[in-house]
Amino acid sequence: MKHFILASVVAGGLATASTADTWDMPTPYGDSTFHTQNIAQFAADIAEATDGALEITVHSGGSLFPHGEIRNVVRSGQVPIGEFFLSLLVNDDAAFGIDSQPFLATSYDDAARLWDAQRPVVTELLAEQGLMPLFSVPWPAQGLYTNGEVSSVEDLAGLRFRAYNAALEEFAALAGAAPVQVEAPDIPQAFATGQVEAMVTSPSTGANSTAWDFVTHYTAINAWVPKNIVVVNERAFRRLPDDVQAAVMDAAAAAQARGWEMSAAEADEKTAIMADNGMIIVEPSAELTAGLQEIGAQMLENWKSGASEAAMSILTAYQDQ
Repeated sequence: MKHFILASVVAGGLATASTADTWDMPTPYGDSTFHTQNIAQFAADIAEATDGALEITVHSGGSLFPHGEIRNVVRSGQVPIGEFFLSLLVNDDAAFGIDSQPFLATSYDDAARLWDAQRPVVTELLAEQGLMPLFSVPWPAQGLYTNGEVSSVEDLAGLRFRAYNAALEEFAALAGAAPVQVEAPDIPQAFATGQVEAMVTSPSTGANSTAWDFVTHYTAINAWVPKNIVVVNERAFRRLPDDVQAAVMDAAAAAQARGWEMSAAEADEKTAIMADNGMIIVEPSAELTAGLQEIGAQMLENWKSGASEAAMSILTAYQDQ
């Protein structure tokens, strides 16, 4: 009888182990980035809520797959979950890139309203690819990094300008600069080798890449508030037991709320770190602001000309709020 009980206990343990899942999750940014820290907490919350039935191993800094491949490897099922910069999908549909339109949404309140309009459309578009969004978290508003103060758009002419998506490439070109694609981990080397001379990015990326080593000025132009998104392969998600699915969705909701708070705190903290390390933090001049807003208006008109009906519905919903 004792042997029977022991065998039953062992079998029960094996059954529990066999139903446990371990998911690999590629992310594009390093461990010091608040997005990655938020995702690590998201993974920990799921493991705790499911008592280990679902464990997510976070592979940060593009260590498992390069940033540009993450959407595709989740879509193909090579990994069940991943994070990427939302506007990287702009070539699929303009709806994915509306949050990178300069001076459309320049504050967290605006960005939240834009996401409210964008999320149902993005959800439908991703569903067509077998993907489901779990949560989205913004970067701090994007600022301008240069050597020397920039008082007008004309001061950017001819500079080799770091770009990370199609909208920023267009922005740089309209400013008379030369866009160069550079991923966040490669920023210091790109500046050190002269590959780029200026960039627009968040205070997070600026501080994490020790921007004070290669530029002198940060101008808080608050150009746009772009977002990262975490998506899951829908078939992989549906294979989870109902209670585990519920735990994932609860953890995702918590991660989104926490991530937006982390982003706002990050904006102040990282700007202060750059100042403490000798960077000169300046507000944009009226002339620079006017010139940048002119570029933003032109880019929005260009965006409209190529926008799908779904994308236009986001803009309409956002502007009607």
